[in-house]
Amino acid sequence: LMMNEMGFLMDDGVTAKLGENHYLMHTTSGGSDRIAAWLEEWLQTEWYDMKVYITPVTEQWSQYAIAGPNARKVLEKLGTDIDLSNEALPFMSFKTGTVGGFPVRLFRISFSGELSFEVATPANYGQDLWDKILDAGKEFDIAPYGTEALHVLRAEKGFIVVGDETDGTVTPHDVGMSWAVSKKKPDYIGKRSLEQAFLTEPGRKQLVGLATIDPDEVLPDGAPAVEQVKDSNMTQIGHVTSSYWSPTLKRSIAMALVKNGSKRMGEKISFPLEDKVVVAEIVDPVFYDKEGARQNV
Repeated sequence: LMMNEMGFLMDDGVTAKLGENHYLMHTTSGGSDRIAAWLEEWLQTEWYDMKVYITPVTEQWSQYAIAGPNARKVLEKLGTDIDLSNEALPFMSFKTGTVGGFPVRLFRISFSGELSFEVATPANYGQDLWDKILDAGKEFDIAPYGTEALHVLRAEKGFIVVGDETDGTVTPHDVGMSWAVSKKKPDYIGKRSLEQAFLTEPGRKQLVGLATIDPDEVLPDGAPAVEQVKDSNMTQIGHVTSSYWSPTLKRSIAMALVKNGSKRMGEKISFPLEDKVVVAEIVDPVFYDKEGARQNV
């Protein structure tokens, strides 16, 4: 998680340690330039005495996520000198080597919540490796998947998207990720701000899941939740941040930021739309595979 100096979430990603003093930081898909500039600003204005160099390398690499129950089989068919077993390459680890004859960094990370490997190769090999991946995956019915499919998968697992579940006023605590906030580091960007009274007071909006009473009803993104439905002057207590039809669960699922949300589990709240009122139950934001078993195989 990346916070600004106010303690609000601004981006997220995975950072890999390539060497003793060499790190590779992944950001959200469109956030690399912004985060590189942000790091450079802090380096030049606050930590100018540090011998640190920031080099954007996004354009130098092609990177693909191979996800699903057969992801490991596709890589094995391509041929690799990397041990792909769960023991040798556990979740949140990476190795360097070759896949399909191409030099790669192979990351065991997953935004889909499924078994997933992200394969990064120098950009000049990108097209050839892409073609080989699709060819090797034919017998497993491989297919490219887009952002909509990815968002359904991540929402089923309760994974947040910065910019959807966050709006510039949301902290890690608000989205149930207090576990990611270090209690050991003496300082980091946003640490002192998280201790401010207005960020710890009761009544803040917190991330919840929503199960509409009618399972076929898909709430629109941004739909307001109100304390009580009235003809006018309704008190808004939250809003829908993400909403989808889940083909796995065969029902609609949604995530929302709701006032005191974590203490309202099981409560039914109303969403007045233009032509109707939709009622939903507040539930855990993880709808499927809460234990993470599907990505840890």
